[in-house]
Amino acid sequence: MIVIVCPGQGSQTPGFLTPWLQDAEARDLLAGYSEAAGVDLEKHGTESDADTIRDTAVAQPLIVAAGLLTLHALRRAGALDTIGGIAGHSVGEITAAVGAGILTEDAAMRFVAARARYMAEAAGQASTGMSAVLGGDEAALLERLAELGLEPANFNGGGQIVVAGATDALAELAAEPLRGTRVIPLQVAGAFHTRYMLAARDALAADAAALTPADPTLTLWSNHDGAVVTSGAEFVSSLVAQVSSPVRWDRCMESFQAAGLDGLVELAPAGALTGLAKRGLKGVASVAIKTPDDLQAALELVS
Repeated sequence: MIVIVCPGQGSQTPGFLTPWLQDAEARDLLAGYSEAAGVDLEKHGTESDADTIRDTAVAQPLIVAAGLLTLHALRRAGALDTIGGIAGHSVGEITAAVGAGILTEDAAMRFVAARARYMAEAAGQASTGMSAVLGGDEAALLERLAELGLEPANFNGGGQIVVAGATDALAELAAEPLRGTRVIPLQVAGAFHTRYMLAARDALAADAAALTPADPTLTLWSNHDGAVVTSGAEFVSSLVAQVSSPVRWDRCMESFQAAGLDGLVELAPAGALTGLAKRGLKGVASVAIKTPDDLQAALELVS
């Protein structure tokens, strides 16, 4: 079984959409996504610098749009006919919702734009950030986080947990890391998937209530607990809750394996999730679609 995975915030780099927009259909699609999101995605995906596209209000719709362009390219090549399932990391779950037939592209772009605005506003209320912690004992780390007022934001598997909270507390953790751990500050704008995002979660609930989700037509695993999604409405509710609760990507990878995983295909802007798979799903074949040149390798893996 081949699973498609959809990356989250932080995977974008300056100019990464440029090779995709050599295709006229992709440019037309992106223009539609830009209109729905109210963001000039072509400009940000081709011209804007790293600081600009790090802005949550820009980064999230940009990442979802890139994933949707990749899905279109795979569909045109007939590669989606034999896909066994799909999952997304954090904001990538909105991309996955489209791939699974729960949301239309237009609804997804409007929804992610709202999510991004609310999360950017919440992030601006306090000086917060995120750091990746590699290695060490999980129980000991969680105990230390509680002492510092930090929270686990992403359980990424393969010995990596992303933690989030006040910048001074993150600095203290980095200055005195637990034995056997390495702390790497991340270039993100706030403490996502924590209590600092409660206002964003509550605001997003109103936008979610206006959606008309369908039930999934493709196997979809949830960030909440790695379980298979059966109800589109329940999944949309989980998208709202996810804003202030941890991403359990470790459990998603465990579920992939239990379902008989043979390989992963990561949508653009790819690299982060295939990197996690190399540590958490050792020996599983994977393809990261960073540019259209990578599509052939994905087609070969799928076939």
